[in-house]
Amino acid sequence: MNPTTIQIIGAALFAIALIHTFSTKFFERLAHSRPQHAGIWHLLGEVEVVFGFWAMVLMLAMFFLQGKDVATAYIDSRNFTEPLFVFAIMVIAGTRPILQLANWLVEALARLIPLQTNLAHYFLVLALVPLLGSFITEPAAMTLAALVLRDRYLGAGVSNRFKYATLGVLFVNISIGGTLTPFAAPPVLMVAATWNWDIAFMITTFGWKAAAAVLFNAVAVTTLLRKELLGLQPNSTGAATHPVPPALIAVHLLFMVGVVVFAHHPAVFMGLFLFFLGVAHAYERHQDKLILREGLLVAFFLAGLVVLGGQQQWWLQPVLLSMNADAVYFGATALTAVTDNAALTYLGSLVEGLSDEFKYALVAGAVTGGGLTIIANAPNPAGIAILREKFDDGAVHPLGLLAAALPPTLVAMLAFKLL
Repeated sequence: MNPTTIQIIGAALFAIALIHTFSTKFFERLAHSRPQHAGIWHLLGEVEVVFGFWAMVLMLAMFFLQGKDVATAYIDSRNFTEPLFVFAIMVIAGTRPILQLANWLVEALARLIPLQTNLAHYFLVLALVPLLGSFITEPAAMTLAALVLRDRYLGAGVSNRFKYATLGVLFVNISIGGTLTPFAAPPVLMVAATWNWDIAFMITTFGWKAAAAVLFNAVAVTTLLRKELLGLQPNSTGAATHPVPPALIAVHLLFMVGVVVFAHHPAVFMGLFLFFLGVAHAYERHQDKLILREGLLVAFFLAGLVVLGGQQQWWLQPVLLSMNADAVYFGATALTAVTDNAALTYLGSLVEGLSDEFKYALVAGAVTGGGLTIIANAPNPAGIAILREKFDDGAVHPLGLLAAALPPTLVAMLAFKLL
């Protein structure tokens, strides 16, 4: 395939955006050393802004080289349902009523585990919540787990080792934990209808293997961080001192279920979301501050990825199709780290006549590598947006995340390849 000028520019800007995501701390340092332009450096230091910023550069190039009609037609051809959905589900899942319910559930189950409270609770947040993502969707599970971890465990006094190990396992477990159903994990959702993968197929082919890896990773990181967990005084989340009426919790759950059920219909779920905002405002005394800013930043990140990603098919698809079923698993795992895993599986769904082994390898590889970088899986930016304030300089170092995510990723690889 001979790429067009815009496709080459799009690939170059995508590569620049990847480098930019690894350089956000550099811009934060510039903001402190050059205060006269601190605003722009802080903006470029926001990892959620990166892909939206370079997507804007792509659209400007398209506008000047191909004209307004072509540029606007390209934007109109992009599907922005996922960024809108992640924004809506993040904000609802991050409310006090939903968090209080999640905490009650985790604490009740923690009492049944014969371990010290911190150990049992931490284990369940990294094991149960990611698997719950198969039913409430991965972005919702990421939001719940990240908020609980931020408020209860990642306060002052914990080491960077603790923070990055927790983040690495969280990202990997969320990515693979959504594979029990065909609708919760973005890379599975992209192919499930085309390849006729139903819930029974997902559980028997992917789900039980993913569950085994999730549990192993959660046990391993809890054991690794045992000493720090035992010496940690958990922070209060405020839920216990300001209990929410059960009826209001039920209403919030209904809103969340409604958004999940109509996840493919943005006009419907955004309508429900606006209705939810009205209810949240009416009962402000039972709400903490809504995570609207975090949700909007994540949506902007994903929308930028949609715009830039649309210009990568010309090189991604030939790379994938040049591999056999064995190579595609490892290739998809590696490629996922530098592009959204849903984009990889979507490209595979466009190809006719793929073998069952190739389909399995492509999806398994895509979810296996979903924790390696911030762009590897759609829920990852949500986790970064919530947790980054607890890291040094308010930023998660990409190499630190990569190093922390490699061990649980290897566990997932063994589960999907050997079990």
